[in-house]
Amino acid sequence: MIVIKRISPETALVFKDVRLRALRDSPTSFSSTYAKESQLPDEEWVKRAARWGSDGRDAIFLAFEDEASCGIVGSQGEAENPQVAHVISMWVDPEFRRAGVGRALIDTVVEWNRSLGVRVVKLMVTSVSQGAMRFYEEMGFRMTGVTGPYPNDPAIIEFEMEFAVR
Repeated sequence: MIVIKRISPETALVFKDVRLRALRDSPTSFSSTYAKESQLPDEEWVKRAARWGSDGRDAIFLAFEDEASCGIVGSQGEAENPQVAHVISMWVDPEFRRAGVGRALIDTVVEWNRSLGVRVVKLMVTSVSQGAMRFYEEMGFRMTGVTGPYPNDPAIIEFEMEFAVR
């Protein structure tokens, strides 16, 4: 059974492990890189976990199957508009894809944002992530028409998608 938990300082090293696995597995899906984040000391991961696991509009959630960490997703509130939030850092371990982990992570982010009064959840997906695009469309996200260059490789395009929270 998939269990979703919000990160905390106690799960900081699990967060670190999942984040680094994600960056290594899907480097064109994130604005950061494995080379950069793998150099961060454990203290930085604890600080990040405390920030993303505390009260507030921003949160990161981890997915577990039994004791195995198998996915991650974040939600970041938009500073200029409290009714908009962004899905960030979404990733599911390849061994757990198509097993409901991604759906559970997105459902958690949508419910989290609904509880905060958010009306629109947005995300960016790269042109090389066709499977992710299809998944988000199946979850109810729609293309907004906003595009831009991927920060780590301008040959790759990012597409904005959004979901209306009801």
